[in-house]
Amino acid sequence: MTEVANELTVPFTVRRAFYLYNISDGSDRGEHAHRETYQFLIAANGSFNVTLDDGTTKQTFKLERPDQGLLVVPGIWNTLSDFTPGSVCLVLTSHGYDAADYIRDYQQFIHYK
Repeated sequence: MTEVANELTVPFTVRRAFYLYNISDGSDRGEHAHRETYQFLIAANGSFNVTLDDGTTKQTFKLERPDQGLLVVPGIWNTLSDFTPGSVCLVLTSHGYDAADYIRDYQQFIHYK
């Protein structure tokens, strides 16, 4: 069993949790940044890649274990890709959903940075 505890295993109080599943082969998810929200991504099942982009440098991480996660801080563009069949991505966030917090256009993101 793996436990998630506010401000211990994640450096924020979890205000929202959701999961991505049944992702079509070859589909990407994410492709956005947040202005204020922190996200903690966990491969609850299967595996997938997460590419983080700060506007200058890109780095890709493979998530494949439910006892590990990846912290995505505000101001970082993230793209999730290469989902294996049956993958489930659990997302824990520091804020509730707010459409105004999202930057969904990459050129707007570059301007924001």
